[in-house]
Amino acid sequence: MKYRRVGSSGLKVSEIAYGSWLTFANQVELEKAKDIIKRAFELGINYIDTADVYEQGAAETLLGQILPEYDRATYVVATKCYFPISDHETNKGLGRKHIIDSIHKSLGLLNLEYVDLLYCHRFDEEAPLEETLCVMNDLVTRGLTTYWGVSEWSASQINEAILLCDKHGWAKPVVNQPLYNLIARGIEKEVMPMVDKHGLGIANFCPLAQGILTGKYSGGKIPKGSRGSDEALNVFMRNELDDTELLDRVDALGEIAKKYGLTIAQLSLAWVLQNKSISCVLTGASSIEQLESNVEASGVELNAEDCAAIEALFPAPK
Repeated sequence: MKYRRVGSSGLKVSEIAYGSWLTFANQVELEKAKDIIKRAFELGINYIDTADVYEQGAAETLLGQILPEYDRATYVVATKCYFPISDHETNKGLGRKHIIDSIHKSLGLLNLEYVDLLYCHRFDEEAPLEETLCVMNDLVTRGLTTYWGVSEWSASQINEAILLCDKHGWAKPVVNQPLYNLIARGIEKEVMPMVDKHGLGIANFCPLAQGILTGKYSGGKIPKGSRGSDEALNVFMRNELDDTELLDRVDALGEIAKKYGLTIAQLSLAWVLQNKSISCVLTGASSIEQLESNVEASGVELNAEDCAAIEALFPAPK
């Protein structure tokens, strides 16, 4: 496993991280989750990602039964706040009350005294930005989170936040968690240059486009038991599953992958990691086999010719 510094911060994370979205308390229950986390640590993964809203706290609850068994100094755990976790008006957004309520609830479920990263899960158009930034600084100062970050914020929102933090002397965000993969390259035009300018790292989610970039849906066939076959889980990938031209382009990655002894999924992860703006890729895995396969993408170096061939298949948006 290779490790990278998160932007200009002092935090180092494994190139392959483990994310619990759509897996823990959904496809994966306690005993299987224990095995996955144990194997993840054995493989050198040191970053575990979750959120208060994942299965309405059930994902954090599972992790809370697992993580305290391990040396706290050896792993990084991240959670998030913003989305509603109940019907109450105060139980959502990035106002001071909800952020404080959220972090205390998350710490209780995780059975931890602090998290290493607390993400603002989306930008809150209603809460005053200075209020949000002030409370994030307070949480860092109090040691409830070591660092903080943003997820799916625009370039202008990130820039404004950094300028306000500089103005007040507050702890600045160190990482951005956006959607990014071969199919979804929207952050390259504005967001990626902005985070580079301000020294943020990137921990991107959905690096395999919910499994589309694994090649398992070749020809539009949907294997039984796959995420694509589950109506409760495939909501974010239905359009791609119907796009035969896209699936053909995914299949075409196979010839390039063979040159490196990789699968299409491993090649897709390795392509993301060629970008030095990336700190790590957040991968989900519902089995030990998937986890072990994902880790093989760490440290792979693709030559310029093959990178060009990959980008010809999946060009950046104009």
